[in-house]
Amino acid sequence: MPMISLTIAGETYRADTASACDISIPFRFDEPQLQAYGAPAARAEIYRSANFVGDVKQGGSCNCHRYLLTPHCNGTHTESVGHITHDPLSINTLALHALMLAKLITIEPTSTHKDDPNSDLVITLQSLQHKLDQHTGPEINAVIVRTKPNTADKKTRNYDEGRCPAYFKPDALAWLADLGIDHLLVDLPSVDRMDDGGRLLAHRAFWGLPAEATLTHHATRPQATITELIYAPEQLQDGLYLMSLQVAPFVSDASPSRPLLYRLLP
Repeated sequence: MPMISLTIAGETYRADTASACDISIPFRFDEPQLQAYGAPAARAEIYRSANFVGDVKQGGSCNCHRYLLTPHCNGTHTESVGHITHDPLSINTLALHALMLAKLITIEPTSTHKDDPNSDLVITLQSLQHKLDQHTGPEINAVIVRTKPNTADKKTRNYDEGRCPAYFKPDALAWLADLGIDHLLVDLPSVDRMDDGGRLLAHRAFWGLPAEATLTHHATRPQATITELIYAPEQLQDGLYLMSLQVAPFVSDASPSRPLLYRLLP
């Protein structure tokens, strides 16, 4: 069992590097996949030219495909503040640490109107504080939020149908920003309401971007990232993890990503 040992704030921890848990939802091509914002399904096409076919089954020398995907809608993705600014900030330019300390918490969103079963579900400042005020141990720079109910159909759910998925109240993400949390990972299609009139107030609160501001230099936290559409299986216990946030090097505001978690042991 390959183990690494690390000392954080005077405390020694161990992590089993052979037991990483991948909490990403892969971009599946031509298979059942999640849907959001009306985006077309991700798909793969065999690359063809005059003298080449990129499919061994069709006589080609190798497999070679072209891919059509929408990172924000087809699977787990990590985005920069360039997602909501005029001037692009490419996700591949951010200094994502090879390993970071992350806290996994599980929250049951609350209804905005208790007497209305169809009212919105939200994650409030109080619910975040309840979970994170209990945190003891080393300082963390990433928070992973798993929402209840946590069924496996999150990996293929159509978020355009049925009840609006849960989202964060802006003051909750402003509080995380004040704590110095640079990386937020959620199992939702957006930290904001999917249709909020384009205000994106929770995104703005986390990046420190004032309402109506449209330039990256207006953001007080341009180093921060938001990762959406993860899936943290039930066997993962809430707690402290070593995380590797692997991001494909797209020159874009968002890119498919693969967060890997390693449980920290005392």
